[in-house]
Amino acid sequence: MNLCLYLSVVVIWGTTWIAIYAQQAASGGSVGAAVFWRFLLAALIMLVALKLCKRLRALTLRDHLFCLLQGCCVFGFNFLCFYHAAAWINSGLESVIFSMAVLYNALNSWIFFRQRPSARLLPAAALGTGGIVALFWHDLHASEASAQLLWGVGLSALGTLGFSLGNMISLRHQRMQRDVLTTNSYAMLYGALAMALVTLFQGSSLQPVWNLQWAGAVCYLAIFGSVIGFGAYFTLVGRIGASQAAYSTLLFPLVALTLSTLFEGYQWHMEGLLGLTMILAGNLVMFARLPVLRRRAAA
Repeated sequence: MNLCLYLSVVVIWGTTWIAIYAQQAASGGSVGAAVFWRFLLAALIMLVALKLCKRLRALTLRDHLFCLLQGCCVFGFNFLCFYHAAAWINSGLESVIFSMAVLYNALNSWIFFRQRPSARLLPAAALGTGGIVALFWHDLHASEASAQLLWGVGLSALGTLGFSLGNMISLRHQRMQRDVLTTNSYAMLYGALAMALVTLFQGSSLQPVWNLQWAGAVCYLAIFGSVIGFGAYFTLVGRIGASQAAYSTLLFPLVALTLSTLFEGYQWHMEGLLGLTMILAGNLVMFARLPVLRRRAAA
């Protein structure tokens, strides 16, 4: 079960970049509006489905406040950071910074839940991060030091921190025996509303773009990237821990580059093959033993 969740997250989130690009290209609107429509649609789909299936659980006011915080961290402001950072840094550097979510989660799990990192985490993270660096070596080598570069790096690091804090809040929900789908639904709704406020405050429009490309991209991001992807990921966080679940972030670029190889003629180089080998070796170090992929009892 855990392996299926892990692979689902990798495959789905490794392909969402196509839909994100398509949505932005079709709309040309603000980043906040793009994030708003993605998570508003995802939240409505989940809330209606859960209500019809009688799976929507009641939450306390405190739970709703945590859902609001989770929504801002992982379904809102982190996307603003990543989208705006892309204007100043290349995708390779952004992928390297986001891969640090493994270490962010390990540190935050220790701070908030006193979970000691496993002995295999550091060598696995070193292999994985080194592999990401090798994979995007040409992009990184081409980056020139500038104030814009520092802004891009800072925004990506801040977005990764938001993603990690959202992981911790989801872990809190599950330790409190709160339903993952219910908390995700409300968090997405609150994240979408937060993005609406930000967008309107900036003087931008929330008007959707009614064409097939925009609608198709939003539907893919909402249903697959958000409802299924985040549902699988946060379930995985509760089952195997935040650090291990976050290791899936190191495999997203491999899926993206594989698709680019098949459809865009991407040419692999020696550094890329080395990076691929290191990332796969890191997965072997992290998940070599089957017990790691079984449900781990709460500490």
